[in-house]
Amino acid sequence: MNTNESPVEAQRLKAAFDEMIERLCAARDAIDTPELMPPPATARNLAEGYRYLLGFLHGSIERALEDPHHPRFRRAIQPLNKSTIDNADAVYLRAAIDGSRSYRIRGRAGDTAHWRGGAPVSGRRAPQYVIFELASGYAGDSGRLAELRPGTRINTGTLDSSELVVADDGSFEIRLAPERPEGYDGNFIATMRESHGVMHQGQHLTCRQLFHDWEHEDVLDLEILMDGCEAEPEPPLDPARACTMLNTVGELTVNQMRFWNAFYTVPLGTYGRVKGTIETGTDAPFMPTNAMNQPNALGIATGGGQSTNLYAGGVYQLQANEALLIEATVPVEPLFLGVHLSNLWGESLDFESYQSSLNRVQVHVGEDGVFRWIIAHDDPGYANWLDTTGLDHGFVTFRASYATPPDQSLWPDLHARKLTLDELAQAMPADARRSSAEAHQRNILMRHRHVQRRYRQY
Repeated sequence: MNTNESPVEAQRLKAAFDEMIERLCAARDAIDTPELMPPPATARNLAEGYRYLLGFLHGSIERALEDPHHPRFRRAIQPLNKSTIDNADAVYLRAAIDGSRSYRIRGRAGDTAHWRGGAPVSGRRAPQYVIFELASGYAGDSGRLAELRPGTRINTGTLDSSELVVADDGSFEIRLAPERPEGYDGNFIATMRESHGVMHQGQHLTCRQLFHDWEHEDVLDLEILMDGCEAEPEPPLDPARACTMLNTVGELTVNQMRFWNAFYTVPLGTYGRVKGTIETGTDAPFMPTNAMNQPNALGIATGGGQSTNLYAGGVYQLQANEALLIEATVPVEPLFLGVHLSNLWGESLDFESYQSSLNRVQVHVGEDGVFRWIIAHDDPGYANWLDTTGLDHGFVTFRASYATPPDQSLWPDLHARKLTLDELAQAMPADARRSSAEAHQRNILMRHRHVQRRYRQY
């Protein structure tokens, strides 16, 4: 054992730490420096911006400490580090892998009858929808919008619950490898794939678990092991690797902060059209205010979205006596459907203490078959109320998941209009479900209990 002091290595470690602090200060600048395109500098936006920074720091530390040869499923997004206009109905898990190696995922789910089109059981069951996706890059890591160029980042393989083979006891295994093993016909995700003349290697495995019935659906039990890991112990930490960890923490934090500010401002046009905003064929920006764009199939190449989702979105901006009524017709029933509110940093609004999201099971649909969501600051007396938590300016996002998307003529059709609360009463159908204070409080208690189960840390 070498116990000698090493002044050179001590200096290198301190220099790496100091550089990390400098980068964290640069990340902080993204909260209130106009050139870095943050949200408007209201008191609440500034306060939430500092929480947002801490969230990226939290995620960057976890990523810096991981080893792709000894991966673990970790929470990519959770109440501690919300970002990227996250789905309030989702668990986001991720694991870093080496795409040149082979891995096995083993898992166990509750009852999965609904994954095969059967009626959900009355007891505990698996999430409504699950998808594993293996990406060659992590959205935002470069800090530059240039990473959105086609072919820069791809999925090397995906597998969702509509195809996942599960045993009668709920157990399953998924093999990950550069090529499917000879003679193996089970669950498989490729870790390498060619795109645009380049061979891409999967690095970031994500598992999204989407929930409809918050009272009865539970997260999966999962493990991931690299083949041969028992013969390859993780080496002890040395100064060089510690310096790399410190550098990674600072680099990821500042790059993520800057990328997402730019992403919301330029391609999405959140604050109005600018050079580089996605074309819509109209004068409206891609994310219109108090309106919704029509569903689109944005995915891994355009900000890291779920590959089986159709997305629609907009920006709400409301006064105290106003509401935004969203109406959607959905010709083909998706595997998952929900509407979610977020702040302008892309953090989902508190969905535990407030009803800031409503999915297919939670929203009431009347006899006309139209889905309706009401965004307002105060309870308008309808069950389909989305609570802004007092935030007057934020994102609204619609998601519909299809294992195989229907013909585009059968995609959901959305419309939104801003109304006064008096006008809202005239616009709602006669069979719209009303809500009481007691029912609302029961619903909030259910949310508290589900969120504790979904994000338990033990």
